[in-house]
Amino acid sequence: MKNADYIYAVASIRVKEKTLLSDADIQTLIGMNGKKDILQYIKERGWGNNPSEEDIDKVFSEEELKAKMLIDSLKLDKDIIDVLFYEKKYHNLKAAIKEVCTGNEDPRALYDDEELKGELLVKAIRESDFEKLPENMRELARKAKELMLTTRDGQRLDIMVDRACLDATEEVAKTSKDKFIADYAETKVAMADIKIAVRAASTKRKLNFITDALAPCQSFDVAKLAEAAASSLDDVYSFLKKKGYEAAVDAIKESYSSFEKWCDDFIMSRLMNEKHNTMGSGPVVAYYLARQCEIRTVRIIVTAKENGFSEDTIRERVRKMYG
Repeated sequence: MKNADYIYAVASIRVKEKTLLSDADIQTLIGMNGKKDILQYIKERGWGNNPSEEDIDKVFSEEELKAKMLIDSLKLDKDIIDVLFYEKKYHNLKAAIKEVCTGNEDPRALYDDEELKGELLVKAIRESDFEKLPENMRELARKAKELMLTTRDGQRLDIMVDRACLDATEEVAKTSKDKFIADYAETKVAMADIKIAVRAASTKRKLNFITDALAPCQSFDVAKLAEAAASSLDDVYSFLKKKGYEAAVDAIKESYSSFEKWCDDFIMSRLMNEKHNTMGSGPVVAYYLARQCEIRTVRIIVTAKENGFSEDTIRERVRKMYG
């Protein structure tokens, strides 16, 4: 994109930022009685396409589509857009392979993807027509399908595809000429590696399992992180503290949900810096990610209320807002 295009894109986003939910809005939602009141509140804030809509899940889907359509309309460079959807694309690959190899169909397991519709992805996997897939996923799909057919080991499939997703994201971190996207991609990989290490240490996984799951990143030496995770959770704590992630350790000790919240808030804190930028992809991408965060947070509140969680418990789980 040219500088003039970025100026227009950022100006458009500044208007949209005013409609984002704030931390105060989230606290208001937490204090509400249930889904009906929450739905009414977000519809009053412009969510959904139909003021009389009563299906909150449909409203969430409509808002996700609006965010995607907006970012598409601003015509950012394709490599910038692509990395934002890696997780969903690789998730869809896993879901399609599992469906084909187990025969268990669940349309809800697949995210919407304009580039490769769910039914077309499943058809390509079923027929081993890997040329229909994005070029960087073809060999992975072939190996992943072979693994699943041979072993029926869904966990090994998850590790293989998730690692490939992280490797693709790290490649963006190393090669992108867009500093914001490179920093975002690197942060995503670092947070994912820390999560993997914590889970592995908690479940006492072996070193080779951990090494297979962790993706190399520029933030720290993953070989040493793997050794720490294979040793004990305390060794993971020591590693993280040395690397400046003491707040992560405090969150882990509180609960795993608190730790996941910390990871999301850590990324959000990086996005907040883009509020003051007037050029580049940062403000546009930050807005899109902020929209995803607020939709996910409202989902968490609705689900928590439906399951009888207290307001204090919900507050421990909600993410920091960008608005």
